[in-house]
Amino acid sequence: MIKFVDYITPEEYMGLRKVVGWVEFPLEQAKACIDKAYFLICVRDDDKAIGVVRLLWDGGYIAFLSDVIVAPEYQGQGIGRKLVEFCIDKLKEDMKPGYKVKLTLNSAKDKEHFYEKFGFKIRPNEDAGPGMDQWLIMEDAK
Repeated sequence: MIKFVDYITPEEYMGLRKVVGWVEFPLEQAKACIDKAYFLICVRDDDKAIGVVRLLWDGGYIAFLSDVIVAPEYQGQGIGRKLVEFCIDKLKEDMKPGYKVKLTLNSAKDKEHFYEKFGFKIRPNEDAGPGMDQWLIMEDAK
């Protein structure tokens, strides 16, 4: 039975990242990702974690949709759509009158059109240049 809950373990979170081929990092960092998310939803098939999303927001004008992950064997069933909708709805619920919040994300390669369905615009566009990022990696102590 598919259910949406507000908890995931660091091990489950990293397992989902691994199954979709995303960068892995120490469990200590995974725990911080979970604990410090503004909003988190995990999708479970019975007890098995099969999807997750995190919403990061400090109450200011920028929010970040992060880690929209659905295990490959569950993709195409509308689970990712529900995860994004939950985050957008949560943000709208918590915004005060007059607030304006720019919800941003970094799309996985070739998933941009999925997000367009929710009103996200591909960058670059007439208003914004391309998104940019970099990985900072601290080498293990010798």
